[in-house]
Amino acid sequence: MIDPEARFEAEREDAAGPEHWSIPMSPQEVALAYGLYLGISIALTIWVARALSSTGETFLVRCFGQDVELARSTNRLLVIGFYLVNLGFICFRLEFWFPDQGGFVIAEIGSRVGVTLLVLGGMHFFNMAMIARMGRTVSGWLEEVQAARGGPA
Repeated sequence: MIDPEARFEAEREDAAGPEHWSIPMSPQEVALAYGLYLGISIALTIWVARALSSTGETFLVRCFGQDVELARSTNRLLVIGFYLVNLGFICFRLEFWFPDQGGFVIAEIGSRVGVTLLVLGGMHFFNMAMIARMGRTVSGWLEEVQAARGGPA
């Protein structure tokens, strides 16, 4: 078995010439790169979820025919689903990243966080479309129930 530190030192010596763009990373630097990616991505996920949850409740109340209880319940379910999908995606992307192969770590982290943000945005627009569709269905159902009762419920 090759000692990781000896391999690291040998690779660093090989890459020391001016023709190389990068220097292989030590195990500690790899762990730091993974930690930065996870920290930034998780923090952004939490921030986006809180922002969408707090500002989206009014939208949900209107979509669900002024049913505040249904809107709050749906909002909580959406936030839980948002966390599960995004945190799963963030962790899944770690499998295909090998920062110890050298390269520009800041660019790699930025690219990975950027893709995570694109997925967050895509999920947001998908959720909005589904909520608008559900809201129209619920509003139509509520109008039918109110009409059958002979007025507002």
